[in-house]
Amino acid sequence: MSINNLEYNTERDKLIIPEYGRHLQKMIDQAVEIEDREERNKVAKAIIAVMGNLQPHLRDVPDFQHKLWDQLFIMSDFKLDVEAPYPILTKEKLEERPEPLEYPQNFPKYRYYGNNIKRMIDVAISWEEGDLKTALTYTIANHMKKCYLNWNKDTVDDQAIFNHLLELSDGKIDLRNSSEDLSTSTDLLRGKKKNYRGGSGKKNYRSGGNNRGKKRY
Repeated sequence: MSINNLEYNTERDKLIIPEYGRHLQKMIDQAVEIEDREERNKVAKAIIAVMGNLQPHLRDVPDFQHKLWDQLFIMSDFKLDVEAPYPILTKEKLEERPEPLEYPQNFPKYRYYGNNIKRMIDVAISWEEGDLKTALTYTIANHMKKCYLNWNKDTVDDQAIFNHLLELSDGKIDLRNSSEDLSTSTDLLRGKKKNYRGGSGKKNYRSGGNNRGKKRY
C-alpha cells in the first residue's frame, strides 16, 4: 500500500459507539445502503449477533437484545429501515429530555428528623382514617422523638413533637390534644422492647414517670 493511501483516524468519521470498532460501523453503513428490504433484515440480524459476541458483559443486563437493537439504530444514525423485535428507537425519543427529578424537601429548622420523615408523613396523610393510620402516625411521632433526642438533649416534651408533626404535615396531622403518650425518652434512647399485658389482650407499655393511666405508643 502506498503511503499516500494511508488513512489516519483524525481524517475518518467519528465513531458513534467506539466500543464496537470501525469495522462494525462500516457493516452498518453498508446495511443502510442495501435496497432489498428482506436482505437488509438478514444483515441486520447478523450484525446484532456480532454485536452480542463483542459485548458479552451485556448478557447479564435485563433486555440485553433490546439494548443491542437500540444501539444498532443509533449507530446507523436512525437511517436503517428494518424490522425489529422491539419498538424502534427514534432520534426524537433518544434526545427527549427526562422528567426532572424531585429533590428532597428540606426543613432547616428540623434537619435532625431527616427527609424520610417527611415522606412517611405524606404517606400517613394519604391513608384513610382508621387504626392503621393511627398506628402509623404514632410510629412516626415516636421516630421523630428518637431523632430529636439523639441530636438535641436527653428529654423532650411530647407536645413539642406533636407541634413539629403538625407543622411538617401542613396542619393535617394534629396530635396535640391526644390522650396517648409516646414512648419515654429512656425507652427510646436505650432501645428497650415494649411490654404487653397478658390476659385481656390489651396493650400496656412500661414507662417511667407519671403515666396517668394513658396508653403509650
